Amino acid sequence: MDVFLSPPAVLCCAGNSRESFFEAACRGDQGGIQRVVTSGGRAFLAGRIPGALPEAPELPGLAAPPEYAANTRIFRIAAAALEELRPSIEKVRNLYGAGRVGVCLGSCDNGTEASVPAHRAFFAGKGFPANYELRFQGASLLAEYIAGISGVTGPALTVATACASSAGALAKGAEFIRAGFCDAVIAGGADIVSDTVLLGFSSLETVSDTVTNPFSKNRKGITLGEGAAFFVLAKDDPGDSCGITLLGAGESADAFHMTSPREDGLGAVQAMQAALSGAGIGPGGIDYINLHGTGTPLNDRMEALAVQAVFGEKQPPASSTKPVTGHTLGAAGALELALCWMTLAKAPRASAQKDGKAAIPAHCWDGEYDDAMPRLRLGEKYFPAGSAPRTCMSNSFAFGGCNVCLIAGKR
Repeated sequence: MDVFLSPPAVLCCAGNSRESFFEAACRGDQGGIQRVVTSGGRAFLAGRIPGALPEAPELPGLAAPPEYAANTRIFRIAAAALEELRPSIEKVRNLYGAGRVGVCLGSCDNGTEASVPAHRAFFAGKGFPANYELRFQGASLLAEYIAGISGVTGPALTVATACASSAGALAKGAEFIRAGFCDAVIAGGADIVSDTVLLGFSSLETVSDTVTNPFSKNRKGITLGEGAAFFVLAKDDPGDSCGITLLGAGESADAFHMTSPREDGLGAVQAMQAALSGAGIGPGGIDYINLHGTGTPLNDRMEALAVQAVFGEKQPPASSTKPVTGHTLGAAGALELALCWMTLAKAPRASAQKDGKAAIPAHCWDGEYDDAMPRLRLGEKYFPAGSAPRTCMSNSFAFGGCNVCLIAGKR
């Protein structure tokens, strides 16, 4: 059973709508990557959303003081992104009823904006503030908030599997529908560039001092980012999907190491093969791969080996778009599936024109291949003239060996 995908809602440093985001990704516009300074004075390059974010709508039942949850940055980002999804949410809520629409959210944020000031007070000997509760630093709070402001009362679930979180949330949302728990699901992810995130990844020595350079022999590590992306998944086409569905989703858990990927890429291979099996297609049926492509030495090498193992010498064009967005952690899978959706939705318009070419999201790098790993088809800007891609694969490979592969396409 295919599950229909609504047009995505997107907010990140590369764009405040799906259209602007897709255009920036195809241009390879890295202007959203800027210098960010932590409260302690350390500077990093990061994909932080520019300007002031609108205040998040109040949700009386949430009972969370603004300084701890209700109007913190991650709530503002999620609420602002969801505005673009509101027409699709209203359609399925009217079609199925609020109780048949669920929420599946992916995020790495565990309420850091709420917990850091409260713990500072505690360790200063002042105790926790009177209006602070432990639940304010739980990842589930954002899913509860999204359900509330969207007016839906179906099951609400949070997936917190590091960089694969929102890809896993989309997979789980489709499972909710196929299992009959819901008729539609608001699914996606949101994450922020907080001091905790920047300093935490820096302590792992994985952050690059230049913009991330995935699959290059000169790669140094990741560039962090923030953002949100959401879809409405539905069992029927509400009329705005452009016929695009979630054809397949594959997950694996190789549990090789707490932070390092399994070196031979077996877990990634298993996730890609499971997605292909779920979609009922072979490797030759994939027209484009949005790579996880973090720019770390181990992750890129593992993914290149995995793609080679699955696709052999007949690989489709591929790119990592993290040099444009930064690595948005829990939001990355949904953001990158949004690019796949736009690639499919835009392609027929281009291919219908004389000598028209459908654009491929850019792979921004220095072009210096690493001969220690298989070469991928990186840097191609267009599909062949007159052709329209029908399937796109999106990879998300996370800490702890949590691997998710999603395939979007048209039958």
